[in-house]
Amino acid sequence: MTAIATAALTSAPPTTRIRMTARGRRALALLVAAPVLAAGALAGAGLVGDAISGAVASSSTQGVELEQITVMPGQSLWQIAQSVAPEADPRDVIAEIELLNGIGGAIQPGELLAIPAHYSR
Repeated sequence: MTAIATAALTSAPPTTRIRMTARGRRALALLVAAPVLAAGALAGAGLVGDAISGAVASSSTQGVELEQITVMPGQSLWQIAQSVAPEADPRDVIAEIELLNGIGGAIQPGELLAIPAHYSR
């Protein structure tokens, strides 16, 4: 073997170094920061981590007579809807209860829920 062939066999393969441009660094920073910024915006808007679930007044609920019920252990919104309005579609009643109380699904025992009076009559 010649000296050139021996040197080629024993030397390590060349490593390629990735070079990032300023534009690439900005794109990567935006990609990493976007979920953090989105979560912060949602939390600020009250859509994530809503610890206080009170009745929400809006223009569509003003002037409506309300009744309040206390959620019992093991009770679901479906069961509440069936008990307060057995003649109505439970999905419609649940949607109105969720809108009125500002909840997104899960309820806790002992929680007070506002129910429109026309369902409790």
